[in-house]
Amino acid sequence: MGSYRMCLCFTRKFKVTEAEPPSFVKDSFSLYSQGGSSMSPSQLRLFLQEVQGWQGSDSDAHSILDQFLRHRHHHFPRFSRANPTLTLDDFHHLLFSPDFNPPIESKVHQDMNSPLSHYFIFTGHNSYLTGNQLSSDCSDVPIIKALQRGVRVIELDIWPNPSKDDIHVLHGRTLTTPVELVKCLRSIKEHAFHASPYPVVITLEDHLTADLQEKVAQMLTQTFGDMLYYPEAELKEFPSPEELKYRVLISTKPPKEYLEAKNEKQDSSLSQKDKDSDEDVWGKEPTSTIIADSTDQKEGEKVDGETNETNDNDAEESDECETELCLPGGPIYKRLITIHAGKPKGGLEVVLKVEVDKVRRLSLSEQELKKAAESHSTEIVRFTQKNFLRIYPKGTRFNSSNYKPLVGWLHGAQMVAFNMQGYGRYLWLMHGMFRANGGCGYIKKPDLLMNVGPDGNVFDPKAKYPVKKTLKVTVFMGDGWHLDFKQTHFDLYSPPDFYTRVGIAGVPADTLMKETKKIEDNWTPVWNEEFTFPLTVPELALLRVEVHEYDMTEKDDFAGQNCLPVWELKQGIRAVPLFDRKGDKLSSVRLLMRFEFI
Repeated sequence: MGSYRMCLCFTRKFKVTEAEPPSFVKDSFSLYSQGGSSMSPSQLRLFLQEVQGWQGSDSDAHSILDQFLRHRHHHFPRFSRANPTLTLDDFHHLLFSPDFNPPIESKVHQDMNSPLSHYFIFTGHNSYLTGNQLSSDCSDVPIIKALQRGVRVIELDIWPNPSKDDIHVLHGRTLTTPVELVKCLRSIKEHAFHASPYPVVITLEDHLTADLQEKVAQMLTQTFGDMLYYPEAELKEFPSPEELKYRVLISTKPPKEYLEAKNEKQDSSLSQKDKDSDEDVWGKEPTSTIIADSTDQKEGEKVDGETNETNDNDAEESDECETELCLPGGPIYKRLITIHAGKPKGGLEVVLKVEVDKVRRLSLSEQELKKAAESHSTEIVRFTQKNFLRIYPKGTRFNSSNYKPLVGWLHGAQMVAFNMQGYGRYLWLMHGMFRANGGCGYIKKPDLLMNVGPDGNVFDPKAKYPVKKTLKVTVFMGDGWHLDFKQTHFDLYSPPDFYTRVGIAGVPADTLMKETKKIEDNWTPVWNEEFTFPLTVPELALLRVEVHEYDMTEKDDFAGQNCLPVWELKQGIRAVPLFDRKGDKLSSVRLLMRFEFI
């Protein structure tokens, strides 16, 4: 029972009651229990097979039923385990449990034996920053958090320390406080494989002198030892994630003269003139989703009289050292690089050239990709079938915000680099994408991005395709907010008025958002609403789910979100857990939904 003060004179009292099972759940129980008051393991097996698309035997269903009843009824008597049965209430709770009835597979299930370039990889940008791009601290803590979440590509900006005898990690030409490189490397070693056994790639943005490059090589070999993978000769094709389990790879441009690299500047016309909107069909960000810091600048503001285009833009130069001995420590440092970075000088035709006996990594800013995609979309797809493409945020994202990741994925970009501390809807999409394949950080690119037709054609991200399949989503109900939030968190005077937004992020033709009605004054809302989403490219579609609390006078309150890869959705009735604005799972909050492909 909860009470809400209406004025000085009286209060309103509301009782938090458990919502009844939705009618579809009741009907399913009645059908498969054959009108009885309980459901046997064989009856449960039939329901799971016909409604949930599950493949298993009576003994498997018996095991599920036994485990669930022991989980739900802690004193489940031994004599009941020989012939366990489900009541309607048990059946409802089984379906509403994310642990027993998740929406997607929780284990690695894709082929992991193809070259690394055949996978999307969970990629961080400026992985050492704790906050904004201008004045936050540099630390190994965000690196550890990223690895624990399953991020597989860690980016480190390496610079000489003030006395020029050691290496610091920091965001160059800003007020960010540095952290020692060796500390970051040791933390990577310790936490690299807690979330996933598949390889970790360290991308180095190198601003070092020759002697410090040699010192980096020593640090890498001493820190990682046999974990560090590097080939005997430059690769013609990348190894597979399976071959590289528990290994660490280095990706950077091969060494060249420090002053030359420092003084050369890339033409920034691509990144300075375009101003693309960060809004999509979902509108503005819900309350408190993007980091706000008193030192953050607005996009396009100038710092010290000129636009602060980060050093990413001059970090990708020609990958050729003038001679093998151009630097005292060059050959040793160069030998440790597995994924060679570099941007050949010339037009897009040169930049995107696919070489027969060589693989490399190309980096483009989000705006460079957008501009290149206008005229060379299929060439980009062809390039990414063999080579790596890394996309990074534009330099004016001072507050560590992010960009639309779908543009990169639609063109086959393996490394869509994100600010993991830049909370917001785009980061939720990134989290959702990499829930696929058991959350291991590597997702096999769909065949449509890898296929080459008999006429040599490849997938064209700009083309319009016919509807391939339609996803039907039913939002039954939600629960758990009264356990995870204070009584007055959403409204001081009454229980919350929840509504759910459901939509698709994908190719433009598939992108759509829909919304349920709001349920007033109820901690356990029941919507029972159905939505359909025609999909032309379901292989690259993400289902977006958000719950908000309606507020008549102010901005609606955020109440949880989830993002799920459509191609991994399990059919049938599923329990969908919700996450907070940082992407951390809420303890109790979940939705009961149904997914059907028609």
